[in-house]
Amino acid sequence: MKAKHRYFVLVAAAAALVNNNRPVEGFATTLGTASVTGVVRLEGTPPKPTPVNMAKEPSCAKMHATAPMTEDIVANANGTLQNVVVYVSEGLPDMPPNTAAETATFNQKDCTYLPHVLAVQANQKITVINSDKTSHNIHPLPAYNREWNKSQPPGVPAFQETFSREEIAIPVKCNVHPWMKAYIAVFRHPYFSVSNQDGSFSVKNLPPGNYTISAWQEKLGTVTQKVTVAAGEAKTLDFAFKIRAGR
Repeated sequence: MKAKHRYFVLVAAAAALVNNNRPVEGFATTLGTASVTGVVRLEGTPPKPTPVNMAKEPSCAKMHATAPMTEDIVANANGTLQNVVVYVSEGLPDMPPNTAAETATFNQKDCTYLPHVLAVQANQKITVINSDKTSHNIHPLPAYNREWNKSQPPGVPAFQETFSREEIAIPVKCNVHPWMKAYIAVFRHPYFSVSNQDGSFSVKNLPPGNYTISAWQEKLGTVTQKVTVAAGEAKTLDFAFKIRAGR
């Protein structure tokens, strides 16, 4: 190979590597066989939930036999915490983002957002639904993604949106009903989970490696732990948030 031709081949190869660091629709991350599961707990006395005042929208208030409670900290009687995002924050190789094939759902029901915390991958489709007989407004307030603001009257078909960049987490509000609040966490990779009603989580399909696992809660911040997993290994890792004075 002549020197000049070799030069152009090397330049082309370098350009290809640069392009591979850009978002690639449909890139398939190589999934592993390890997993990290556990429970998220709250240490200390949780703050008492506050009833949501829907008096300004009587049609919304009528949807509830008793006033719903705020969801900024949802602690169970045994101290476990719901709605905590648990994810791999360090240790993964630099890779183009993987777009999940399945569609996530973000619903407006009984004048609340369901789920309160949604976790998706970058460019994953999110179907937004209005299950109520009243108009709603969906207004995410991202710091790194495109902001959008859409109204959805009753009976209007669902629509889809995406977020292209990782961001943990994007607050969502309703410009019609100020008590409606939620969060959407966006990841470049598929290694994340949201603690469910019993406070448990499961991060699956991890390749073997050394990782930092982070847990994010909207009011209590972020806590982290280190973990090493081998191929096929199932590790248990519990997280604890502490109630600070004044919360």
